[in-house]
Amino acid sequence: MPVPARISLATLGVADLERSTEFYRALGWPLSSASVPGEVSFFNTAGGILAVWGVYALAGDAAVDNPGGPPAYRGVALAINVASDEEVDASFAAVEAAGGRITKPPEHSAWGGYSGYFADPDGHLWEIAYNPGWPLDAAGLPELP
Repeated sequence: MPVPARISLATLGVADLERSTEFYRALGWPLSSASVPGEVSFFNTAGGILAVWGVYALAGDAAVDNPGGPPAYRGVALAINVASDEEVDASFAAVEAAGGRITKPPEHSAWGGYSGYFADPDGHLWEIAYNPGWPLDAAGLPELP
């Protein structure tokens, strides 16, 4: 049986669960009632579910030895696609207001779109992008050619 091609849940290991929960709530993301205060926070998104969980609890669940502190760069970025350059700019304004760190301000790219990157309080990278070659469906998810 092949592995289904979908992302159901992305879990970010965080140093301070309350700080991270408040950051994503400040972005306007709905906190699920399935969250367990002080243990794990779940956010409903138009795609999969985002969870923030203590970095050591996540490492223990994944049987990873010595997770250490969050490195400056993990080699991973999550992305949010929006419908226009203006939505990218408005999203970055909200990120900044919520206390996110802009790592690369939005700019027009060689691939024809407009995007930038920010880091959440634990350094997890997020890209916010408008890609004219990837129209968004009714749920706001990109449709690949």
